[in-house]
Amino acid sequence: MERRDLRALADRGVLLTSRAVEAGWPRRSLTRALRAEGWTQLRHGAWAEPGRDPDLLTRLRAVLFREPRLIVSHGSAAALWRIEMLGGSRKAPLEFIDPHLTIRRVGSGVRVHRMTLSARDVLERQGLRLTTPTRTLADLLRCSPRDEAIVAVESALTYRRVGRVRRAPLTKPDEIAAALQPASQGSVRARDWLSLSDPFAGSPAETVARLRMYDAALHPESQAELRTPDGRRRFVDFLFRAAGLGVEIEGYAYHGTRDAHRRDITRYNQLLRCPEIRSLLRFSAEDVFHRPVYMVEEIRATLAALSGDSP
Repeated sequence: MERRDLRALADRGVLLTSRAVEAGWPRRSLTRALRAEGWTQLRHGAWAEPGRDPDLLTRLRAVLFREPRLIVSHGSAAALWRIEMLGGSRKAPLEFIDPHLTIRRVGSGVRVHRMTLSARDVLERQGLRLTTPTRTLADLLRCSPRDEAIVAVESALTYRRVGRVRRAPLTKPDEIAAALQPASQGSVRARDWLSLSDPFAGSPAETVARLRMYDAALHPESQAELRTPDGRRRFVDFLFRAAGLGVEIEGYAYHGTRDAHRRDITRYNQLLRCPEIRSLLRFSAEDVFHRPVYMVEEIRATLAALSGDSP
């Protein structure tokens, strides 16, 4: 049997070794030929063609070509919808739902959730079947750690620039709440966490900063509207209005470019001119994620100083 070219056997850049064997390639020499041509092994029995970045979409296809019944879900679906997640999606396990409740394990690096799905919970995107944004967020609220779930929810509720793409809001809080009905395992906790979400949050760093303050019994206003003396409207990330303390969360990681950072500095100076602001603290994303105790202590100390009490 004449061997077919390996690239011709690939489907959207992914080759299953079973297909190559069916086309006449002997198993013993196939792996050697694939490596020699520069193919990248995605998982057992699946390879990405030379020159193709083994990105999330490619890795998901490698699983679905073998298990087409699966539905992309949870963190993997969030990434495809451009919903921000803590830690990103590169090293996270690929996640799927098996609506038939029969598949237990697919292989390393893959997590299969055995859950029921209705037709309205699934859409097609980029050639894959995946859970809708609303169902994806409901599943994350049920299954993920609190901070990760709320970061995802708040990302989906607002306009966000993810990568180089500006994305519109994907759902609404009441739609997520409806998706958490009827009650199932984790739904009560999920609704409690949903109530903590803020549709005005501007970045994952702001979300986590607010949650750290919440855990410390600090409850500022989010995205509070202010006016400069000349009437310009400005917003501060967090405002303790009674004390006159504003809190801003900064950093290249979540504000984008150096030009954006310069605009933030200008905005900071204008905020200081607002009559509601007596003091303004700035924290970087690194402070929020890696030094939250420092951030909370600085806020507490400043609130105490503004009230005339000793820290």
